[in-house]
Amino acid sequence: MTATTIPEMFLSVCARYEGNPNKIAYTHRSEGAWHPLTHEEVRQQVELFADGLLRYGLAPGERVGVVSENRTEWVVVDFAMAGIGIVDVPIFPTLTAHQEQFIFNNCEATAIIVSNAAQLRKVLEVWDEMPTVRLIITMNEHLSDNPRIVSMQSVMERSRAESTPQERRTKFTTLASRVRSEDLLTLIYTSGTTGNPKGVMLTHRNLTANVDSALHTIDVTETDSFLSYLPMCHSYERMTGHYLAFAAGASVYIAESIESVAELMKEVKPTIMTSVPRLFERIRARVLGAVERDSPIKQKIFRWAMKVGERYDEGDRGVFTVLQRAIADKLVFSKIRERTGGRLRFFVSGGAALNHEVGRFFRIIGLTIVEGYGLTETSPVISAHRLGDVVLGTVGPPLPGVEVRIAEDGEILARGPSIMKGYWNDDAATRECIDADGWLHTGDIGEFTEKGHLRITDRKKHLLVSSGGKNIAPGPIEALIMQSPLIDQMMLVGDAREFCTALIVPDAEAVRTWAEKNTVKYESQETLWTSPELHRAMEADINKLQRELPKYERVRRFAVITKPFTVENGLLTPTLKVKRKAVLAAHAETIDHLYERPE
Repeated sequence: MTATTIPEMFLSVCARYEGNPNKIAYTHRSEGAWHPLTHEEVRQQVELFADGLLRYGLAPGERVGVVSENRTEWVVVDFAMAGIGIVDVPIFPTLTAHQEQFIFNNCEATAIIVSNAAQLRKVLEVWDEMPTVRLIITMNEHLSDNPRIVSMQSVMERSRAESTPQERRTKFTTLASRVRSEDLLTLIYTSGTTGNPKGVMLTHRNLTANVDSALHTIDVTETDSFLSYLPMCHSYERMTGHYLAFAAGASVYIAESIESVAELMKEVKPTIMTSVPRLFERIRARVLGAVERDSPIKQKIFRWAMKVGERYDEGDRGVFTVLQRAIADKLVFSKIRERTGGRLRFFVSGGAALNHEVGRFFRIIGLTIVEGYGLTETSPVISAHRLGDVVLGTVGPPLPGVEVRIAEDGEILARGPSIMKGYWNDDAATRECIDADGWLHTGDIGEFTEKGHLRITDRKKHLLVSSGGKNIAPGPIEALIMQSPLIDQMMLVGDAREFCTALIVPDAEAVRTWAEKNTVKYESQETLWTSPELHRAMEADINKLQRELPKYERVRRFAVITKPFTVENGLLTPTLKVKRKAVLAAHAETIDHLYERPE
């Protein structure tokens, strides 16, 4: 890809499929129906909206907030603003009104685009405290009589009434050609775990360089179909499930919600899907849970198939093993793959480390997971597996054009054209993150394998230091213990403590199945979750799983938490990572109880 700006890429791809009414660029499912858009239809809507924004007084260089779930309008808004030099500031629609207020005041947004009435209400709650915001645009139909609140349709209708299609095309093409690679494309505010978020400044060159590197790494073609469900306001999905897919000419199916993903996979039959490890963990847990509820003969067949698959995965290609693998695939593995639609070439996993056993489970059943690694500050991908060279426990070699080295203290450093311009209005934080030689300090601890694959150990700031001075990386321990089918979520505790403990959220479905199988009586989910029988079963699982760990890394005690960690209660980031400091604060009393008795 030769494009160095997003509008240059956009116009190039649209020209490639000009006059092809059968090539779908994006399609969004809402209220049970699909709404497809061809490349020409996307281009027409982008030109209409871009022209309309200018007619409503917005200008290049201004910052405009976007508060929306995934939908085709999000894509139109993104390409339109990029094409006329407006800097978009996309945020998670789960943020509170006061969190939005901080972000839009920090970047001095002049307008905010919201998806629906619920998002509008949040903005209206704090509009008086956002002095620079002069216009609100709603993606849904007209939601207010206030002249400063207009619908996206009204913006486009004004353009349609005041210009011709050819005038709009000429105008957009001209303005797009004036956008420079070093111009700011977007401000993405990192969710963070404490304090106020920082605005990551990403230029057109940052994103196009990352797309170009990914195109040379990840095998994506115009015959592929993506199923997109992760938030497009996050840099991971925006680059992979939006820009990368579009640049390759693939079709993108936008899910209406995360809850609909399981059904949509069977309906859409995607060939590629980006996700986070949490989904893979849940899929594996659901499969294993379903097996536990099956008849004894089906359980026996499944376990036989997995043993055959493990031998095959370990390199046994003897005639007998190959024959057994074919039978296992027909009886078991193919049926699991059918749940993904049956056409899936590979998953892309990012956002957090993928547990080795989870990755191996998918490989055994015939589903490839290409794992990548990166940060919002790196646009975002730093490294990724290549098809045919997926090494579990690593995140692959660095992308072409991205330099990576390991500092003396084990921290991963990255340098290259996809490294952010800096943090918005925060030179001190920028200098702390990017050194004088241009190396970005990721905050992650890692190492290279002999074959040049990057292996992530943990977040530098997440390392626990016991009262005895032992450094403990919680990530691998949590991933290990969460292999218990009874455990859905877990957080290791142990910083400045004598020993490690854990907060555990049970897997509701797996625990119900366990209770039925073991004839454990209970009155409610809470009484079951806090029952001594479940505690003993979890303790047995934990001890079995952690037996190979050093003593100082083992969980000595744990508490069951009856309310899951969620985005809504502030204990998970929007990409489903645990907010450790928030969890520590929310469950401080429970944690203190775990340490009341001496070891």
